[in-house]
Amino acid sequence: MNNKNKINIIGGGLAGCEAAYQISKLGIHVDLYEMRPKTKTEAHNTEYLGELVCSNSFRSDDKEFNAVGVLHEELRMSDSLIMKTADLNKVPAGSALAVDRDDFAKQINNIIRSNSKINIINEEVKHLDEFEDQIVIVCTGPLTSSHLTEYIKKKTSENSLAFYDAIAPIVYKDTIDMSIAWKQSRYDKGDGDDYINCPLSEEQYYKFIENVKIAPKMDFKNFEDTPFFEGCMPIEEIIRRGDETLRFGPMKPVGLTNPNKSEEPYAIVQLRQDNKSGTLYNIVGFQTKMKHNAQKDVFKTIPGLEEAEFARLGGLHRNTFIKSPKLLDPYLRLKKSPNIIFSGQITGVEGYVESSAIGLISGMIAAHDFKNINFKLPPENTAHGALLKHITMNANPETFQPMNINFGLMPDINITGEISNKKKYLKGREKKKLQAVNALSSFKKWAEEINI
Repeated sequence: MNNKNKINIIGGGLAGCEAAYQISKLGIHVDLYEMRPKTKTEAHNTEYLGELVCSNSFRSDDKEFNAVGVLHEELRMSDSLIMKTADLNKVPAGSALAVDRDDFAKQINNIIRSNSKINIINEEVKHLDEFEDQIVIVCTGPLTSSHLTEYIKKKTSENSLAFYDAIAPIVYKDTIDMSIAWKQSRYDKGDGDDYINCPLSEEQYYKFIENVKIAPKMDFKNFEDTPFFEGCMPIEEIIRRGDETLRFGPMKPVGLTNPNKSEEPYAIVQLRQDNKSGTLYNIVGFQTKMKHNAQKDVFKTIPGLEEAEFARLGGLHRNTFIKSPKLLDPYLRLKKSPNIIFSGQITGVEGYVESSAIGLISGMIAAHDFKNINFKLPPENTAHGALLKHITMNANPETFQPMNINFGLMPDINITGEISNKKKYLKGREKKKLQAVNALSSFKKWAEEINI
């Protein structure tokens, strides 16, 4: 396997596919290792590269006031394969960007497999010693195999950190009772009717909470002490924080008007379109660790879902990541072995978009290392730069946890007053808008400078 005329990538998820695509554009050959379908995982359902295993949402597409929307736009400026494909396969989701998960994965799979610079190898990589001093990008993400996990532990002399990741169920749209439910986005965003809403009275809400509490839960096997990620919390864990917590989270009854009843609902369950044809809808924010039969019983108590049929039930799997601030240099290289680059969710970023962004940057870094050319990192006031700096330099290694992109990772912003020389510190939407504008302006200049 010791061929220095190529770059090796381990993992055919979003980060791995993005990195391979970026490297191939520079005329460099890639060996892309994906262990599926020979070795299966507990979360994947298909053999496609780039399969989305959790939500079908890339979250907010608002580039003015939302950091993930800024990251979307930066990816578009970078000719990102993942973002291009997401835009081509989007489904209605209000102000968010959601995709038809099957069409999205099929297109990613076809593009990568038809690329003459990319060689797909369907084998499990159990250790990295076989690559000797070749450049290797590790993009194995939340479902890194046990063999490779053990190798990484030994290689880094660190225990891998881990957390549970949960999957929300998917319902067939034509089994939802639309005489009870109705279509509307909160505050009529997007097309105004991008979500299906199921209303609950106060009595129905508390009965639902009680049903979730007593429902049998999935076996945690040997991962009992693994924490949950805050951005993908199972509803059972949310309820443990108080019976009212769901009403201020995924079940909040605000920004919606029920055309079927005059009384205001006490809580709302929302479903978001999951495919382009509109036949499948996922229950938003309803990641769960209930056993499958219990899920059917509990979710069918939701008004409008009494006769619901499920295309997929919720699930639970382990997610692993490394102590990147301690182990990696600013270019995502393993300090002990700089030919090994880590990328995607295993670095401690959370979310499809963040994983894709780190995949994009890691591909560029690897390509420049391959050609012995210095690579200029994106400025830290950009979404890409802020995320990269957080995971490699700014975060505390001892308390390091997966992180979504947010404006708090970017440098603070202030302006100088016109009358005095005092600095005025901005707050709220005013601050976010200026951070967004600055980020996109800086990223555009950086992209032009490195000839993307």
